[in-house]
Amino acid sequence: MTSDCPAVPTASASASSASPASPAGPTAPAGPQPAGTPVVDPTIDPVLAELAAVSGVATSYLGADGVPVQVAPDTVRAVLRLAGVDPTDPAAALAAALERPWRRRVPACAVVVAAAPRPVVVHTPVEIIPHAELELGTGGRIVLDPPGAPLAERVLDGVPWVARPIGLPAGLPLGDHVLHIDAGTERHRCQVVAVPAAVPGPAALAPPARAWGWMIQLYALTSTSSWGMGDYGDLATLADWSGRAGADVLLVNPLHAGAPTLPVAASPYSPASRRFVSPLYLRPERTPEYARADPATRAAVDKLARGARRDGRRDGLLDRDAVWRAKLAALELLFEVFRRGGEQVASAGSAASEPAAEPAGSDLIDFATWSALAERYGPDWRTWPARLAHPGAPAVAEARAQLADRVAFHVWLQQRCDQQLAAAQAAARAAGMAAGIVHDLAVGVDPGGADAWALQDVLAVGASVGAPPDTFNQQGQDWGLPPWRPDALAEAGYAPLRQMVASVLRRGGGLRVDHILGLFRLWWIPAGAGAAHGTYVRYDAEAMLGLLALEAARAGAVVVGEDLGTVEASVATTLARMNVLGSTVLWFEQDAEGRPLPPTAYRAATMASLTTHDLPTAAGYLEGEHVRTRARLGLLGRSEEAEAAGWRAERDALVELVRSEGLVDPAGAAAGLGGRGNPGGRGRPEFDPAVRQEIVFALHRLLVRSSCRIVLGSPGDALGDRHQPNLPGTTDAYPNWRLPVTDSAGRPVTVERLLTDPDVRRLGEFLAQVRVAQVRGVSSTGAASPDEDRNPISR
Repeated sequence: MTSDCPAVPTASASASSASPASPAGPTAPAGPQPAGTPVVDPTIDPVLAELAAVSGVATSYLGADGVPVQVAPDTVRAVLRLAGVDPTDPAAALAAALERPWRRRVPACAVVVAAAPRPVVVHTPVEIIPHAELELGTGGRIVLDPPGAPLAERVLDGVPWVARPIGLPAGLPLGDHVLHIDAGTERHRCQVVAVPAAVPGPAALAPPARAWGWMIQLYALTSTSSWGMGDYGDLATLADWSGRAGADVLLVNPLHAGAPTLPVAASPYSPASRRFVSPLYLRPERTPEYARADPATRAAVDKLARGARRDGRRDGLLDRDAVWRAKLAALELLFEVFRRGGEQVASAGSAASEPAAEPAGSDLIDFATWSALAERYGPDWRTWPARLAHPGAPAVAEARAQLADRVAFHVWLQQRCDQQLAAAQAAARAAGMAAGIVHDLAVGVDPGGADAWALQDVLAVGASVGAPPDTFNQQGQDWGLPPWRPDALAEAGYAPLRQMVASVLRRGGGLRVDHILGLFRLWWIPAGAGAAHGTYVRYDAEAMLGLLALEAARAGAVVVGEDLGTVEASVATTLARMNVLGSTVLWFEQDAEGRPLPPTAYRAATMASLTTHDLPTAAGYLEGEHVRTRARLGLLGRSEEAEAAGWRAERDALVELVRSEGLVDPAGAAAGLGGRGNPGGRGRPEFDPAVRQEIVFALHRLLVRSSCRIVLGSPGDALGDRHQPNLPGTTDAYPNWRLPVTDSAGRPVTVERLLTDPDVRRLGEFLAQVRVAQVRGVSSTGAASPDEDRNPISR
């Protein structure tokens, strides 16, 4: 999913309702840009405007065309309410907002850089000099120096107060500490989180090292052992295969948990929980219970597996409902084996029943409780009986006891998921991968799902995130996902954010943060208002990125941010400083006139690929499949002829670039230039299949010639797959998230074929040249050394 980023090269697109993807167009800005003096709407109450500014709520922003857009006062008020501010009396609310840090005395949480922490500001009556000690998480206390000179003064209830900085020692241990403040008769505590200045990442991937890998949609692949869709067992196989071929990264679609009910949601980007994973990907035969089950139970599981393999791919599309029915029945049988063995689901503070199982802490118990309640009352907690609307309600405790068996079942499922994911990552590391499995973190969660229920106190459950209107999405975009409340998140010490990130990183070697711009600001839409009637809300990006870096440092993980679209320079600079890789997509690497950029102009600190799940595949782009499909579905903003002409001009310029780089035979490449009638295979194909394949390889070699830190390929691109996984702007008109990986003839591709296919192996060999380029010398601008192989590709 992307948010303020293009969805299809050279083509206008509609807002996605199938998933939170965001087609905006190659030059669409990503929201408000710095523009010097803020625009002031003369129609808005100045006090309301100041209240909004103090609360991080925008009253204006620059639209996609660069023209200032004023936010309606009613929208500002509605978003303020969602952010926890009552704007009924703006003056009173403003006064309260300005006084809040003073009356709080110390912040709830201070996120500081461990090497050089900034001071913590405390507020006391002017005559009181506070005394401070820092309790280290590693043990011991440090008596701190007296506070510095007052920074500000304020009168509260007729008493003069001052703000004083408390200095912290340099070189703090990473992690959590407690600042103790004695101020006269008052005692205060402030959580201090010491974070690294940047994401360290795996040592083997530190600059100037470059790496390569694969990106896969796991559900879209299947093997002879999986149940009609890819699973965690296939992930382990693919990780081992990737590592043995020299890859360091295996990027996988979000594996977040959905509801345990039917129908199964198709989009990986609207999960019930980002903290827990989907048992839909479990392989029952790899559970310890299957290994020790009696013959009759194993035979029953095997029969269910055969049915899933038969029914899970009816009509060539993935049927998640058929797969889940079969797996759920099998897993329930195996859970009975677990119970008959006299074992108990591991609980907080007790040892797990299996070595790789994680204990069931309170978060997991809450998730399992939601899952059990969802089976009884439906997957949207907002429709449940009111007594069950909050996880802390007494009725929920009663229901948990009544549903103890199902709660234990869902805890067991998560523990088995963790075991199989741990095995997949272990396979990656054993095969020599520096990072291994890189998980995709969705931008939000289903408002009716488990996380929205459990974390509703720190989410704005009456709002959803999206994007404002732009040239291609004139009504804006509403992704239907509730945002974090900045104030509540800070008051919670950012614990929910940290727990979420840590849980994902625990299951792999890296993280791709979808729409990382959301750590800086998000477009909030009040419920029922429509996507155009929202505004931006600002977040503490320094704190959130610091905490992300802390969890990544603990895990030794690489972090990539999806930052596609036009992004203000401060965001790009901040991500680079934090060693968070950005995203390079070949289709979008163009200059201001729309000409393709040479690889020497690509950003170095990025993870690069030809395409994404929301964009045309390599073969699909070269053949114009995206134009033909969107024309058929009525998604074009201009005629098919005009769209095809625009696409073909871009395509031909890209082919000319690879030809000029000496990466493809000039005569062969010219065979497709100029096109033949309508795109997408009406009449003759645009290219001879063999020529098209050579161009696909050459496009990947453009990425290799760049200085991008990580270069990824999709196995489907090596085989001629023409259908993108998700088509933004559609729901049922296009089979989003249900398409298998296919070859150029439309035949589904199995995991077994990937492991031995010569074209897949050949693409991997080309991608592996990133290391050759590194050894031979790629300049800081990405220019290749003179001795780099520039011969045309030949078999």
